[in-house]
Amino acid sequence: MVENPDNSVETVYVGKAGIDAAGDRGWLLGHFKPAGGVRHSEDVEIKWGVHPRGDERAEWVTGEKRTALLVLISGRFRVELPGRSVLLAEQGDYVVWGPGVDHSWYAEEESVVLTVRWPSIPGYAVPDPHRNP
Repeated sequence: MVENPDNSVETVYVGKAGIDAAGDRGWLLGHFKPAGGVRHSEDVEIKWGVHPRGDERAEWVTGEKRTALLVLISGRFRVELPGRSVLLAEQGDYVVWGPGVDHSWYAEEESVVLTVRWPSIPGYAVPDPHRNP
């Protein structure tokens, strides 16, 4: 478990999605959070994605082993799937796909999207061109 400065163990975390997400490419929960912390999970990943108009995934996800749910909070957001394009245009529109479904995305307008993926598996992140290797 993660210990706080007062030696207590972190079992509750309270935050703001917009602020916390900005520090980790949108991710609020998953295998990539500090081990022992309440936001560390190997079972599920949750992302608060804030995307400016024209933002797109740098490359398609292939060989997908997870199930994903994307829910539109605001904006217009297009999810590209093999042979199909899904437009999320109204608050609450969502799409779900399972393992084996390759995908990409594009923000037609400034958009906020909540993503839930399971299980939480390392190895899918596109390298961040703004971070040093």
